[in-house]
Amino acid sequence: MKIRIKFRKQGAMKFIGHLDIMRYFQKAMRRAEVDIRYSEGFSPHQIMSFAAPLGVGILSNGEYLDIEVLSTGSSAEMTDRLNRVMSEGMEILSYKRLDDAAPSAMSLVAAADYTVWFRPGKEPEDPEAFFAAMERFYARESIPILKKTKKGEREIDLRPLIYRLERRRKPAEGSLCQGPETEAPGCGDAVFMQISAGSADHIKPELVMEALCQYAGLELPPFAFQVQREEVYADLDPGAGEERTGADSAGGRRLVPLEALGEDIE
Repeated sequence: MKIRIKFRKQGAMKFIGHLDIMRYFQKAMRRAEVDIRYSEGFSPHQIMSFAAPLGVGILSNGEYLDIEVLSTGSSAEMTDRLNRVMSEGMEILSYKRLDDAAPSAMSLVAAADYTVWFRPGKEPEDPEAFFAAMERFYARESIPILKKTKKGEREIDLRPLIYRLERRRKPAEGSLCQGPETEAPGCGDAVFMQISAGSADHIKPELVMEALCQYAGLELPPFAFQVQREEVYADLDPGAGEERTGADSAGGRRLVPLEALGEDIE
């Protein structure tokens, strides 16, 4: 049976790299007594894969892990069992059963949501001017940039890969502040973006922020902003993206959270 697990990664856990996160979950499966399936051969290992490995230092409210199990309890029971063995900063959000023929989460990734906010003392001197520049930046028909690859640098048009770009409130206590009038501790201005992800046209939020700040005439100091991933999406109609025009958000793509492709176990 295939299972898709959604989890949150907050606090000091943002400094744990992907390989150590894999080892962490392998131990968590044993501690929670998940009846996970092992590969065959001389060196059996737990069958698990992650949708989109997260870079060190990035927070997330929407990470995904696929596993195979031989037997399982209900979604509520398994979520509770796993959360009992989680470290501070890690939380299981859902535990969903997938169809046996369902492709892996990694192969489905098409887009992702991010919230980005400036660290204290590194905010733009004039926030209103910065966000006004962001609107003009997003309204452009083309945003040519140089993207570094393993083979060097190549020029790409960033604009078709940005599906949404808007002003939001900075997350506080693991969730977005609601409304422009919010003055709760930790709230403030933030950039929300939905951008292309996956193997074909993958871009990082840092690349968007660098291009945006360059356009706004803002010099970025080291470690100027914090990134938090909010959600990861599959595209149920990948061909629709070719018809994208102007400022159309996702260009007719049918983006759905990876979580929505599974179902709760009663």
